[in-house]
Amino acid sequence: MSRPAKPTLSFWQIWNMCFGFLGIQFGFALQNANASRIFETLGASQDAVPGLWIAAPLTGLLVQPIVGYLSDRTWTRFGRRRPFFMIGAVLTTLALLVMPNSPTLWIAAGTLWVLDASINVSMEPFRAFVGDQLAPPQRPTGYAMQSFFIGVGAIVASFLPYLLTQAGVANTAAPGQVPDTVRYAFYFGAAVLLAAITWTVVSTREYSPTELAGFDDAEPAAHHGHVAARGPAPIGQAVLWAAIGIVLAGLIAWQQGDKMLYVLAGLCAGYGVLLALARLLPGTHMLASIAGDLRAMPLTMRRLAWVQFFSWFALFAMWIFTTRAVAGVHFGSTDPESAAYNEGANWVGVLFGAYNGFAALAALLIPPMVRAIGLRWSHLVNLWLGGAGLISMLFIDDPRWLLLSMVGVGFAWASILSLPYALLSDSVPAAKMGVYMGIFNFFIVIPQLVAASALGFALRAWLGGQPIHVLVLGGCSLLLAGLCVLRVPSRPEVV
Repeated sequence: MSRPAKPTLSFWQIWNMCFGFLGIQFGFALQNANASRIFETLGASQDAVPGLWIAAPLTGLLVQPIVGYLSDRTWTRFGRRRPFFMIGAVLTTLALLVMPNSPTLWIAAGTLWVLDASINVSMEPFRAFVGDQLAPPQRPTGYAMQSFFIGVGAIVASFLPYLLTQAGVANTAAPGQVPDTVRYAFYFGAAVLLAAITWTVVSTREYSPTELAGFDDAEPAAHHGHVAARGPAPIGQAVLWAAIGIVLAGLIAWQQGDKMLYVLAGLCAGYGVLLALARLLPGTHMLASIAGDLRAMPLTMRRLAWVQFFSWFALFAMWIFTTRAVAGVHFGSTDPESAAYNEGANWVGVLFGAYNGFAALAALLIPPMVRAIGLRWSHLVNLWLGGAGLISMLFIDDPRWLLLSMVGVGFAWASILSLPYALLSDSVPAAKMGVYMGIFNFFIVIPQLVAASALGFALRAWLGGQPIHVLVLGGCSLLLAGLCVLRVPSRPEVV
């Protein structure tokens, strides 16, 4: 007997279930646009900033698969994913209140760790929530709606310091003090985040695990190449990865390489340790289960991993280095305490708000684009627009014209936040939607760790110490990500 399809949801039902992402993006955008500024204000050097950012992706690497695993196995009277929405919202709100008041650099770095972990507690279940609630034909629309709210939230959040400056709030402060414009922006963002996620929690319902198992999309389509669950990895594989990490660390020490490169060695060794632990633990243990699911990834997910790697490497390069690149090249100052630098930093907030605004518009265009040329070609086009936008920043002298560069970045951002998830959600079983969305985050986090650990070294060794060249490198990475999309299996495109 055939299983029924999930009911088609109305526009407002999809709106309500995605509205919480408005708040999540408030926190995420404030973090992205202002963390480097806060670190530099508290005394961090240019070389140290990428290392301080490592807290964010490391936290995601640990938190998202665990939260996904737990939310797959949660069912309470408050639902399956919604309890995690609220826990993350409360913790993120508290971290946003603390971050701009950090008295020292190490406290700011630690608060960033807590902030990113808290955002991840809410964000990962939101991705799985769309897969739970929507039938496959509506998922591109659901993820595009999330992109729309991400864009709208980030516009306001990124513009807040600039708008507060125009309203007369002080944009400079004593040495070692964060300006009032940044502090008040974080306070406002905390209130919006908590209110938006609360709205989604109270205005939506969830299907129980039994109901989800009864729908026709409970198991993925065969053409996505889902691999049956595997046993533990051979011990030789675990030893090999651990050995690669140890040898790499030894080479870095021998050559007196950048200390940030030890992060890459740690990733390799850590994966080996995970595989070894999975052999020792019962198959029902969380770590063993996550390791088994990681080895049983569907073909679609394996191919999307490369797309995500090059996409998020580019984004992280942009988030880390745009403030210093624009302040130095277009405003003529690299001194965080100077008026020119802070004017440039405010303009970066405007640029980040602009690309998120263009992303909100792009989100409205993505569903008809998918209908016209398909998921894969739509994503390729958008990634190439983003690559062209980042590369163009090298050739623009007037900072106002950088808004044109942000058009391409906005299209890429909207696409990165929606189309890979639409491709992925059709390829994984409903019972493991959360854990696979969490594992998929590996391919967002790993490139961020590579960027944070290697870009400082690359900037000094190969890029002439010019942060603007890092943005060009990011643009080339987006072009390569677009080519990788063509290798991803695709279902018939219906929106």
